[in-house]
Amino acid sequence: MTMRTVPLRQVPGDSMIHRLWAGTKLGIVAILGIMTWVLPSWPALGFVAGVVIVTAIVAGIPLGAIPRPPWWIWGLLALGTATSASFNGLDGALVFLRASVLALVVVAMSVLVIWTTAMADIAPALASLMRPLRWLRLPVDEWAVAIALCLRGMPMLIDELRILRAAYRLRPSSKASETVAHPSAQTAVFDMVTAAMSNALRRSAEMAEAITARGGTGSLVAYQSGPHRRDAVALTVVVIACAAVITASFL
Repeated sequence: MTMRTVPLRQVPGDSMIHRLWAGTKLGIVAILGIMTWVLPSWPALGFVAGVVIVTAIVAGIPLGAIPRPPWWIWGLLALGTATSASFNGLDGALVFLRASVLALVVVAMSVLVIWTTAMADIAPALASLMRPLRWLRLPVDEWAVAIALCLRGMPMLIDELRILRAAYRLRPSSKASETVAHPSAQTAVFDMVTAAMSNALRRSAEMAEAITARGGTGSLVAYQSGPHRRDAVALTVVVIACAAVITASFL
């Protein structure tokens, strides 16, 4: 029996990666993402993938926490590669594969931040990073709270969908559903979506009441956190490594 995990939850640990400030991790993800966007070459992608793997090892992320993509994702990847190759030959297939690897690497970096960061630290870090936007009278705190609540609510919604799917599989199949000619006539999918929306609304109402009882949304960004010396060291190492990779790519 394989254990399935939710990728949007923190993996417990006390490594150097866990102790970094959340804003530092978000900044490193932004730096690596900009580098791969400006220089989407195989060496750059390999460097970022290596950073992700080394970071996961240092953070002690277990293999069981890594989500296993369903078969249809690999099918779409193969179909896209074949389609690109049919139009532009080998160069088109390589471009599609490079774009796919870039997307996977960016997703892996983002998930790795969530694995090693407490959800309570996300909103204050986002508010600190977006502080210059306050000069433009933009609702920085509200944006930070909305992003943090979305990250906190997604694992619960995934759990609800898994429970509903398991309950649907345990239901006895009726003869009427077996004789239906068209799949759209079956209402099981709509029932699951309706139940998921109902549970999501109930969870959101409970979360809103809990936030109000604790002082409102302002309390989510009131926690004072900031970078330390180790954060400056980590940022410096990443910037120097990115500069070295970019310089080596143009030589």
